[in-house]
Amino acid sequence: MSDETPVIVATVAAPVEEVWDALRNKEKIRHWHGWEYDGLDAEIDLIFFTAFTEDAETRTLGLHGGDRFVVEPVEGGSRITLTRAPHGDDPEWDAYYDDITEGWITFVQQLRFALERHPGEPRRTLFYSGAGDRSTGPAEQLGITAAVGSEYEVDLVGERATGPAWFRSDNQVGLTVDQWGDGLLVLSHVGAGEKKPNGAAMAVLTLYGADEAALAGTDKRWTDWWSPRYPSTE
Repeated sequence: MSDETPVIVATVAAPVEEVWDALRNKEKIRHWHGWEYDGLDAEIDLIFFTAFTEDAETRTLGLHGGDRFVVEPVEGGSRITLTRAPHGDDPEWDAYYDDITEGWITFVQQLRFALERHPGEPRRTLFYSGAGDRSTGPAEQLGITAAVGSEYEVDLVGERATGPAWFRSDNQVGLTVDQWGDGLLVLSHVGAGEKKPNGAAMAVLTLYGADEAALAGTDKRWTDWWSPRYPSTE
């Protein structure tokens, strides 16, 4: 990514009041932000409810760390604009700047998905990350080529998966997955470079209506597929 301050924009088919509530109601933030792990509540508290500024009238939210959300009404719903904090003077923190930007791209799309497809519904999630010497990411390896809005059908790690493609960015692709209770799959890949000599890959699986047995079965299939391809965390 360049040194310019990134701006992430998404249009959501939901009223501005619902989008704003999804940014200020902790329980609703848990429906879209990140993924399930022991520190999720603490992460939400730190980002959204520590050293923040908000203006409910203009629906502007400044977050811990300097990122800023603006929610505006547009035809058909709302526009979310997330402006990243400028690069700082701390080289160690700036080393994670691009990773945080990629994370926000994922999270904004998860917010859009939760509001449009599953408003108010709890989710289950699985997360995988790693690095390796492969030049292609998980989407390419799984044969995912569908354009945004078009229907796809693939063998998704031993499971037939269908649905429309949800979004694409420079490094990410998102798919709705009918077989996960109308769930969402986000796959990310950053190629090898100076900051990441081995590249980086990530997958976030969001499922609805999955019991523990189904979740465990999905986790085992993905772990078995993921681990030999992206075995390292560096």
